[in-house]
Amino acid sequence: MTSASRRLKSREFADAAAEEMITSRSFWADARGRFLRNRMAVFSVFMLLCLVVFALFGHTIAVWNYEEIDWAVLGQVKTEGGPSLENGHWFGVDELGRDLYARVVQGTRTSLMVGFVAGPLSVMLGALIGAMAGYFGGRFDQTVMGLYTIWISIPYIIFFVVWQAFFGRSLTQMIIVIIIVNWTAGLLIVRGQVMMLKNREFVDAARMLGMSDMAIIFKHLMPNVLWVVVIYTSLVIPEVIMAESLVSFLGVGIQEPNTSWGALISEGARTMTFGTLWQLAFPAMFFVIAQVSLFYIGDGLRDALDPKER
Repeated sequence: MTSASRRLKSREFADAAAEEMITSRSFWADARGRFLRNRMAVFSVFMLLCLVVFALFGHTIAVWNYEEIDWAVLGQVKTEGGPSLENGHWFGVDELGRDLYARVVQGTRTSLMVGFVAGPLSVMLGALIGAMAGYFGGRFDQTVMGLYTIWISIPYIIFFVVWQAFFGRSLTQMIIVIIIVNWTAGLLIVRGQVMMLKNREFVDAARMLGMSDMAIIFKHLMPNVLWVVVIYTSLVIPEVIMAESLVSFLGVGIQEPNTSWGALISEGARTMTFGTLWQLAFPAMFFVIAQVSLFYIGDGLRDALDPKER
């Protein structure tokens, strides 16, 4: 074979290799591509963003305030309090003559705020405690797991009632009590991940360099379990919204005149008749949309971030 033929073969081989070369991508770039290929998850993100925009700016186009009573329809809600564009009650009014659209906006803002604040904070707290328990082990791990076993056996409704008896009922207190109730969120799964990672070579190298235990946890172990925390957070947020709605439905949640999806559903179920279905239908519809959207987002994140799916 002549030198020209060898050069031609080499060039053809290089061109073929360049065409088949796979571009190296980071873990997060690969996960983003997987998530964007999940059409249901992307659509759910769009729906959730619509709910967020509704919660933030829905009050700007409301004709009535969520506390304001329309005395013209009070006492004749069944006949005059239905959804109407003429009097500005787009979702109708509740049993007390208050505009349901404005109250749904307020309830959406409250429920989403509780979910997106209390959910991630409770997972972060549980993840930190779980990482410390998995790393240190021994008596500390045994103490944490004992507290975990005791805590999950206590009905959280009782804790809500006792807490609000001492500190009152407000949005801030609701967020605080949910974080305290859900401090175990993410604890077990992060603890298990850290127990598998703490004897790996990069942890031994960090110890040899003189890094402290807390520095190893925060700089080396927590970044490696971040994908687990992200997935679990997406699953905890709808659970937190459900918990807040449940306690509000039972009457121990957000205090009037503020409201939430659970409180609105409770009011609608209590006062609804065949002629006032809107009092339950609208808040229930927003609640279901949020729950279904968060479920598909969590499912999409799990498929995108799970290393076994790569």
